[in-house]
Amino acid sequence: MNRNFLIAGILSLSIGYHGFAQEVGEIEVVSDELAKIVKKDAEIEVIADGFQFTEGPLWVADKKMLLFSDVPANTIYQWTEKDGASVFVKPGGYTDPAPRGGFMGPNGMILNHKGNLWICQHGDRRIAELDAPLDAPEAKFTTVIGAYEGKGLNSPNDLFLTEAGDLYFTDPAYGFENGPSDPKKELEFQGVYKLSKSGELTVLIDSLSTPNGISIFPDGKTLLVSNTAGPKRGWYSYDIASDGSVSNGKVFASPGDIKAPGGCDGLKIDKKENVFATGPGGVWIFTKKGKLIGKIKVNGLTAANVALSPDEKTLYITATDKLLRVEMR
Repeated sequence: MNRNFLIAGILSLSIGYHGFAQEVGEIEVVSDELAKIVKKDAEIEVIADGFQFTEGPLWVADKKMLLFSDVPANTIYQWTEKDGASVFVKPGGYTDPAPRGGFMGPNGMILNHKGNLWICQHGDRRIAELDAPLDAPEAKFTTVIGAYEGKGLNSPNDLFLTEAGDLYFTDPAYGFENGPSDPKKELEFQGVYKLSKSGELTVLIDSLSTPNGISIFPDGKTLLVSNTAGPKRGWYSYDIASDGSVSNGKVFASPGDIKAPGGCDGLKIDKKENVFATGPGGVWIFTKKGKLIGKIKVNGLTAANVALSPDEKTLYITATDKLLRVEMR
């Protein structure tokens, strides 16, 4: 999520568009390989609208429910086919009673191996666990990780949990009201971390200015991280060693100097190793080798993150004030 793309003063509107298909973009075919993933005439639907800035979509299979964040509204929403969108929990990312603005709320989310919800909380500067069941949510949280070597984290943004129980996450400075120059910032870098199952926290990468989206390829050997903005914006890959450390960082793909809303933000990797990465203009679709094969363009919107359904036939996209859906195949 890139705070620079929010238009200041956006007001939260009533949530709408449930059951109404409103097309907001189109599919751009770069390679015939795209046909195996998404039809060129696939519809891009608005399934919920009226938010401030949507992020962090997570499909909860046993509830047939999508959770997603509205970062400046400090709210986690839920969406179902039957009932549309409604508040899941608020506050979701900043629980201090002192008023503040900016991107204070929740961002990326995952379910841990026990089925509990873990949330990147910008305002509280931590990854937290929802201390309540998913079918009876309350704004009660416990800290999973909130500091590195005695210093508070910046604002955890996105995260990935391996089958072995190691947590990889990014920690840019978007959650501070004044960004990287905020006096409350304690760390000198914006890092990518690994929290081992045993509780050891390690800095893996400290050379990216705006680390954001994060995922690991299904074979467990390659880490993919997006760097949202700046001269090195793009997507970067790293080899993962047997101990979980990373090396051999290199450019996976670059958006070049394209001018369109959005930066290199959230991403997901499907079981066939295709990469769905939000970037300038929409969702960029790559092969494992970084070959661009197509785009889901969301005209005029900032695509911030994506989630796949369990069968990987449906892609959900959080984009500016909307929640979008694409039935791919």
